[in-house]
Amino acid sequence: MTTIRYIAMPTSLARHYQAGGADANGQTPEVHVSDGDGVPCRHCLQNVDSGDRYLILSHRPFPAPQPYAETGPIFLHADACERYLETEEMPQMFRDTSDYILRGYSCQDRIIYGTGGVVRTADIADRAAELLQRDDVAYVHMRSARNNCFQCRIELP
Repeated sequence: MTTIRYIAMPTSLARHYQAGGADANGQTPEVHVSDGDGVPCRHCLQNVDSGDRYLILSHRPFPAPQPYAETGPIFLHADACERYLETEEMPQMFRDTSDYILRGYSCQDRIIYGTGGVVRTADIADRAAELLQRDDVAYVHMRSARNNCFQCRIELP
């Protein structure tokens, strides 16, 4: 089986948002307090603990706006957290959900049609590796199967 790696939001971008920097819509991130239920941070790839502050913001996980650059809401710890290490092990917080959307993108950051679909969590590593073996797929996004929110990026090592 091909090894993949799960990639969290870059620390420089997380720190920008945590310092009150504008999100993808040009707005200041909203600050909330977690009830401990379903608030996944896209930087440390862990759920925000109950009582901890978190941000809700609009995120575009692409280098520039363009027609295929989806923008949507994400959660992020309001205070600095350690970035998830790029590893082949699926972050624990993703294991509690039954399925996700995987979608392949080109090196021009365009959706590769026919690569998107809902994948059972147990099959994510295999499906991502399969997509990444294609010459036209540079990376894969993992997104919520319920709300289409960006979770993380998946690449080959």
